Amino acid sequence: QVQLVESGGGLVQAGGSLRLSCAASGSTYNSYVMGWFRQAPGKEREFVAAISWSGRRTYYADSEKGRFTISKDNTKNTVYLQMSSLKPEDTAVYYCAAAFTTTIRAAGEYPFWGQGTQVTVSS
Repeated sequence: QVQLVESGGGLVQAGGSLRLSCAASGSTYNSYVMGWFRQAPGKEREFVAAISWSGRRTYYADSEKGRFTISKDNTKNTVYLQMSSLKPEDTAVYYCAAAFTTTIRAAGEYPFWGQGTQVTVSS
């Protein structure tokens, strides 16, 4: 079992930056793939980024490449999502998730989820 708690969301102007954090607890945290997903009102939850358990491999949705960076600090049991050049279309609830999976981009593969943190980008 893994428990996940996101933080760092908020209101930011277009072009600004935010860093989301996901604090994890559970004895096998370091064995999981960690992912970030987001869900805007009226839309399906979509993949944003993921990082392997070792931190050596990272994966991004095409629309986020070059703007978002995922990282993890296993000494702090925390995963980060650094977001820059934010756009109004990035407005959504952002969720942290954990899984044993090779299907990195599929939300259905992740059994463990945080409660989400709201990111609002104003134009």
